[in-house]
Amino acid sequence: MFDRRLIQYFNWGFLCLVIAIAAMGVTTLYGAVAVGPGDAPAHLYYKQIAWYGIGLLWMMAVCMVDYRWFNRGAYPIYLVCVGMLVAVLMVGRYGGGSRRWLALGPLTVQPSEMMKIAVVFVLARYYAQVLDPRGLTLRELIKPALLVGLPFVLIVRQPDLGTALMILIIAATLTLFVRIERRTLLLFILTGMVSGPLVWSQLKGYQRQRILTFLDPDRDPLGAGYHIIQSKIAIGSGQLWGKGIFEGTQNILSFLPEQHTDFIFSVWAEGMGFVGSLAVILAFLVLIVWGLRIAYSCRDPFGTMICVGVTAILFWQIMINVGMVMGLMPVVGMPLPFVSYGGSSIVAVMICAAVLMNVSMRRFIRDDHQGVG
Repeated sequence: MFDRRLIQYFNWGFLCLVIAIAAMGVTTLYGAVAVGPGDAPAHLYYKQIAWYGIGLLWMMAVCMVDYRWFNRGAYPIYLVCVGMLVAVLMVGRYGGGSRRWLALGPLTVQPSEMMKIAVVFVLARYYAQVLDPRGLTLRELIKPALLVGLPFVLIVRQPDLGTALMILIIAATLTLFVRIERRTLLLFILTGMVSGPLVWSQLKGYQRQRILTFLDPDRDPLGAGYHIIQSKIAIGSGQLWGKGIFEGTQNILSFLPEQHTDFIFSVWAEGMGFVGSLAVILAFLVLIVWGLRIAYSCRDPFGTMICVGVTAILFWQIMINVGMVMGLMPVVGMPLPFVSYGGSSIVAVMICAAVLMNVSMRRFIRDDHQGVG
C-alpha cells in the first residue's frame, strides 16, 4: 500500500530549486546557440529540453523506489556501468578525438556520467558495512581502491582524463568523510607526493599544455591559452549588471569556445553580469548545503553516505567548471550541472537530485522500524 507520508515528506522546495536552475540553464543555452547558422539553435535547444524531460522521468522513477534498494542493487548497477564502459572502448562512437559515447537505439549516452553515481553506491554499501570510529585501515581500503581503479582505467583509455579524475575526487571525498586511520592517511599523502613526477611523465602532451596554460595563460594567447583568455574577457565585460543574455559580444561574435557546454557560465556572466553570476552561485550553494543537510538528518549510514556522495558529484562539478572558466583551475571537459548542454550529464545530475529527495522523503521510515531489509 502506498504510504501517504511520502507525499507529506516530499521535498518540494528542493525540486523547485532544481527546476529554477534548469530553467536558467535552458535560457542560457538558447542565448549561447542563438548565433548558430540555420536551424542549429532550435535543434540544440529542443534537444536539451527533451533531455530535461527524460531526466524528470528518471527523477520520478528514482523517487518511487526506496533508496535502500540501491544498497542491495549497488553491485549490479556498478557491473552494468562497467560493462557499458567496456562496450564504449569496443564499439563506442568517436567525437572530439575520443571514444566516449555509446549508441542505444536512437539515443547516444555517455556511460562515464552514470559511472560516477554507481561508484557512490558501491562505496556507500561497502563503507556502511565496515564503518569504524577509529577510521579505515589500509587493508580495508584495498577493495574500494579496486572498485574505483577499474572504471578509472577504462575512462582514461577513452581518453577522458577529466571525468576519470572526477571519479577519484568523488571517491576520495566519500572516503575522507568516513574517516581514514591516521597512519594510512599519511601513507597516501607521501605516496601522492612521490608519484607526482611519474604521473606528469605519463600525461599526454595536450594535458601537460593545459596545466602549463593554467599557470600562465599568456604564454600562448592564440593557442592553448586562447580559451581561458576569451572566457575571462567575457566574464569581465559583463561588469555589474551584464549586457543581456542575448547581447553578449564575446558570445555573438563566437569568440567563446564550447560556449554551450564547458564555457556556458561565461555566457551567463557576460549577459547577466556580476549580480546574475552571484545569484547563480548562491543558488548552487543552497543546493549543496541542502544536500548536506539531508545527509545529516538521515539516521541510516548508507543513506547518509549516498547523500554525501551525490552532493560531492554536484559540488565538484560546479567548483571545477566555474573555477575553470574564471582561470582558477586548468581547462578540462567538465559540464556545469543542470546548465551545460549534454544529455547524459543532465540525466545524471537529475538522478543525483532524485537520490537526495528520495532519502529526504523516507527519513521517517527508519524511525518507525519499517526499513527495507
